[in-house]
Amino acid sequence: MPLLPSSFDRDRTAARLADLARQGVWIGTSSWKYPGWRGQIYDDARYTWRGRFSQTRFDRTCLGEYASTFKTVCVDAAYYKFPDVRYLEGLVSEVPADFRFAFKVTDEITIKRFPKLPRFGEKAGTENADFLNADRFASDFLGPCTDFRQNIGLCIFEFSRFFPSDFSRGRDFVAALDTFLGALPAGWPYGVEIRNRNFLHPEYFATLARHGVTHVFNNWDAMPDIGDQLDLPGSVCNPRLVAARFLLKSGRRYQDAVDRFGPYDRVQEENPSGRAAGARLIRETLAQSGTRQAFVYVNNRFEGNAPGTIAAMLEAAELPA
Repeated sequence: MPLLPSSFDRDRTAARLADLARQGVWIGTSSWKYPGWRGQIYDDARYTWRGRFSQTRFDRTCLGEYASTFKTVCVDAAYYKFPDVRYLEGLVSEVPADFRFAFKVTDEITIKRFPKLPRFGEKAGTENADFLNADRFASDFLGPCTDFRQNIGLCIFEFSRFFPSDFSRGRDFVAALDTFLGALPAGWPYGVEIRNRNFLHPEYFATLARHGVTHVFNNWDAMPDIGDQLDLPGSVCNPRLVAARFLLKSGRRYQDAVDRFGPYDRVQEENPSGRAAGARLIRETLAQSGTRQAFVYVNNRFEGNAPGTIAAMLEAAELPA
């Protein structure tokens, strides 16, 4: 049966997630400004102005209510624009001290050639001179983040799918990545997320391991299921830090999921293998409590409603009462 918002026990889920966070398992969603979660995560009374729901008030203040259920969130907005201190101050001021953010690193560091999209303006279709520029990353991304280091659980380098014109062989990407990771400032939690399934080979995992960087397990249209990635030798590159993002059902295009699942107010299509993988990550991290942290994020486009998917993962993990 689909998990409807009315069947979602927010208080019970919040208590379980808080307990897991204390044991190093951080579970949250990809972004948080979804009106489809009203009545499930969000109370309309907080965002009603003169008898009407205020989208502006909701967008500006709903992170605080989100943080009463979840202890972490993945900030997708940082992918599109370098974060500044004022933006980060605004985020941190809305959440308790034990809340952790994961930030997608701005795409000006991870795109090799700018796509032909309007948001890139004159740069669209051109080579990116700052691709894997460690100095630019340190100054423009980590610089503003420095004062908020204790609030940041993970920095994710998300690489869109590369084509043969970008890297003819996976080993060429790994060589470039090796140089980049070796030049990064130490002391920050880094993760690499790739979208080329043929790059998932021992040399890639070994390179991440050598630099203490985690592979971000991810469900995407052309990627193997997360459970299958977990079974690959060496895929847990950093024994102290594991990360996963449940984004899309394998084989499904992003826009198809948007059209199918919006406005994300209920689970519409259960993904048993994904739920099992999420439960596995929870159990395996708890088995190494005190020595490993896990950051697990679920997107609405995975099953239709990220909070419902997370609740199902918690049930599948068969956690003690």
